[in-house]
Amino acid sequence: MGVIGFPTSSDIYIEAEGKKLAVVQSYKAVATRSEQLVEAFGEKEPVATIAGQMQYRLELTRLYATDDAVSDGIDFYNLSDFSLVIVKPDRRIIYTGCQWSAIEESGELSRMVAERITLVASQRTEMAN
Repeated sequence: MGVIGFPTSSDIYIEAEGKKLAVVQSYKAVATRSEQLVEAFGEKEPVATIAGQMQYRLELTRLYATDDAVSDGIDFYNLSDFSLVIVKPDRRIIYTGCQWSAIEESGELSRMVAERITLVASQRTEMAN
């Protein structure tokens, strides 16, 4: 019997074109939405608020490139339009249309490790496992 708990590195990963490029130790996700106030002539306060577009900002910690990605010569700096997949016990969350906005690197000479990557995703989808 398996233990249900926190996701492991194999449960959080970056993929592009159907290939797993890197596993991620942890993540933090923040969803924000722009809004617009509707004002009416003669009113002191707005009469309504209109919800705008959603934006997803994710901070990934400790990314390890897969062996296949390393042999293909992955370069996180040239990576664009990729997906972040988070597998939870009951569902899968997929962020698509991802672009990175910040990369921090540290690590050993023999390992391709990015300490922290901040990315922005255009869409978030949840699917049952």
